[in-house]
Amino acid sequence: MAKKIVDENGNTYVQKKPFYKRWWFWLLVLIVVGGIGGNMNGDSSSSTGSTATSKKPNVPTSYITALNSAKTYANTMHMSKQAIYDQLTSDAGNKYKPEAAQYAVDHVKANWNENALKKAKEYQKDMNMSPDAIRDQLTSSAGEQFTQEQADYAVSHLE
Repeated sequence: MAKKIVDENGNTYVQKKPFYKRWWFWLLVLIVVGGIGGNMNGDSSSSTGSTATSKKPNVPTSYITALNSAKTYANTMHMSKQAIYDQLTSDAGNKYKPEAAQYAVDHVKANWNENALKKAKEYQKDMNMSPDAIRDQLTSSAGEQFTQEQADYAVSHLE
């Protein structure tokens, strides 16, 4: 129950219990803790019996994290397959072992022609490069490292 307090000026105030001393707060805490505990038990049993997990081979965690990085490089930075591999294995980059990087580039879903085209458009817009200079940059080992076919596709689809 709320407690009424009257100050020296005759004003009446109601002093309520702090929320942590109310019954509904503790009920809520029990429900949340019970839900978390139930989810922990449910997750472990469901993941071991999952059909998706049983169909996939046992892949090391480093391979999966390398694949996630490769997806980011391919989908947001529009890098070539070789450039992604080099970034994943570089001492100045992600420092993955070659096996993990190879797994990543083999399993990443990307349209390499479209990646080359997006890079070509960036060079055309931001650096005002000619189509021949763009092709050279796209295929250069010091540049984007796309294949000649991917660079040709990109240059032929520039506006």
